[in-house]
Amino acid sequence: MAANGGSLTGVGVGPGDPDLLTVAATRAIGSADVVVYHAKPGGASAARAAAEPYMHDGQIHELLSYPVTTGNTTHPGGYTGALAEFYVEAAQRLAVHLDAGRDVVVLALGDPMLYSSYQHLHRVLADHPGTRRARIIPGVTSITAAADVLARPLAEDDEILTILPGTLDEGELSRRLRDTDTAVVMKLGRTWPKVRRALDRAGVLDRTYVVSRIGMEGQNALPAAEVTEVPYFAVAVVPSHREGVCAAAAPDSPAADVTRGEGEVVVVGLGPGDAGWTTPEVSRELQLAGDLVGYSTYINRVPERPGQRRHLSDNKVEAERAAMALDLAARGRRVAVVSSGDPGVFAMAAAVLETADDDAWRDVSVRVVPGMTAAQAVSSRVGAPLGHDFGMISLSDRLKSWDVIARRIHALAGADMAFAVYNPASRTRRRQVAELRDIVLEHQDPDTPVIVARAVGSDQESVTVTTLAGFDPEVVDMRTMLIIGASTTRVYQGPNGPRVFTSRRYG
Repeated sequence: MAANGGSLTGVGVGPGDPDLLTVAATRAIGSADVVVYHAKPGGASAARAAAEPYMHDGQIHELLSYPVTTGNTTHPGGYTGALAEFYVEAAQRLAVHLDAGRDVVVLALGDPMLYSSYQHLHRVLADHPGTRRARIIPGVTSITAAADVLARPLAEDDEILTILPGTLDEGELSRRLRDTDTAVVMKLGRTWPKVRRALDRAGVLDRTYVVSRIGMEGQNALPAAEVTEVPYFAVAVVPSHREGVCAAAAPDSPAADVTRGEGEVVVVGLGPGDAGWTTPEVSRELQLAGDLVGYSTYINRVPERPGQRRHLSDNKVEAERAAMALDLAARGRRVAVVSSGDPGVFAMAAAVLETADDDAWRDVSVRVVPGMTAAQAVSSRVGAPLGHDFGMISLSDRLKSWDVIARRIHALAGADMAFAVYNPASRTRRRQVAELRDIVLEHQDPDTPVIVARAVGSDQESVTVTTLAGFDPEVVDMRTMLIIGASTTRVYQGPNGPRVFTSRRYG
């Protein structure tokens, strides 16, 4: 006992197993004058149970019993007010020991600085005049301990791990689960029904486990989809989605029973070019996939990861590409078919679904995950030329005749609405762009705005606003998109260049 003030030590006692305390933790507990621990009203302290083998007779024990553990309370300040008052009183109780020169150890399940009650006491007492020294001894967290029980990696390579409290709003919880690679959700118990729904909405319920009472009697680990109720001492783990099982998985570990399950094809769109335009949902699907199938230019935009197989092809074998993906899925693989832009707009979604309409693959699961379209990206660069009714057309005559294309251009221009033009030209296909211009001039004024956008979203991006009369078809190639305005499309100069919009008002 020190005469010039006592020491304050926050000690992490791990998830509940006395064998998981660090050497530093056991020494601090054994040398303490005062041992402090929390418990719910009328309950026993799990932290004390973990630390008890290292205590000795003669120590002073301080039980800090929470006044309330849920949001239901008659306190005039509500749940927050009740807890604030509790921590003030608890700090005052411990300050008496510190002022008397006693060394105080506060036990914290897991780590003292992760969702721990010790944090509140440390803020008040670390700078208390009677505190000679304040320190924190780390503890094994339930986060890592749960992954070890599962024998599944929490994160590998460049994966992002997110720690979430189950008390979050369901929508926010679901959003954050979608936007990360791996996750651990803490604070379960009464929150489990909401957390389970959020896991399901985020599409990760099927690879989530609930690990309960880690290191305590009754330790358990189950697939989350099978769990209806969980105790407070539990966490939900969404482990690494890298294929394979940790070699150290114990025979009775849930990880040892993981199978690939039924295969699936997910058709995704990367967006027009900029990596920032690839949605978090698409990124997650690309990480989950065991196989990527697609045009080589698009596959090469996807970061490589170990264990993932990449099947590259040229851009003229859509049906063959779709058949390969469906065949892989029929054999139990999780396959992502990669498109640029949005997969449902002149891309692979229709090809996959059309190919799947066959007895060989009709039972294979096919999902489509949207992406930003090139038309949206080009439109945003100049304003809102597609701000009202608009159309989209491809000038490629590989799958349809020019007569069909010309008839549709007449219809679009004659309907007087703006439209986006995909695949306007290639090295060998040149005349169609000039014919497009001439057809539109039959219906629209020569001053009708035309946006010529090349390689939008790349470091070679170029966007020009011109008119039908001033438009030069020779500047167009396969990396170019056109937007043809309508009679209601307007252009004016802004501080950063021309602004284009198609009015939503008529007359």
